[in-house]
Amino acid sequence: MIEKIIYKKKILAIILNEKRYLKKKGIKFITPNYFTLQLGFMNHLKGHIIKPHTHRNYFRKIKKTAEVLFVKNGLLRIDFYASKKKYLYSKILRKNAIAILIEGSHGFKVIKKCSLIEIKQGPFNPILDKTKFKEVDESKIKIK
Repeated sequence: MIEKIIYKKKILAIILNEKRYLKKKGIKFITPNYFTLQLGFMNHLKGHIIKPHTHRNYFRKIKKTAEVLFVKNGLLRIDFYASKKKYLYSKILRKNAIAILIEGSHGFKVIKKCSLIEIKQGPFNPILDKTKFKEVDESKIKIK
């Protein structure tokens, strides 16, 4: 199941909480072309050829870092916020789940020991890239 997290008509994130997405034949991108980070899946039969190619250099303007998280194992809670630090709600990610984080803000809590893979654009500058704010009040957590 592909789930879009939407707030005020903007896609904050896309979550895939099962591994069925890994089995579709051919090439399937789940992100729209305008996202600053693209995620697709490829499944081909033995002998399939992807022609050699290069990616051309051209200027792209990226204002914000996007991230992809892959949960190898464990349970992870993602807390979603509007861009002005307003807590919205939370989602639970399980083994093999993927989250593409595009807009808004987010925080995490490990519910069960996790191994994660994170992919994001670089270069990363710890001073310019992040603004941290208070953790969510645990009494206000809403899992959707």
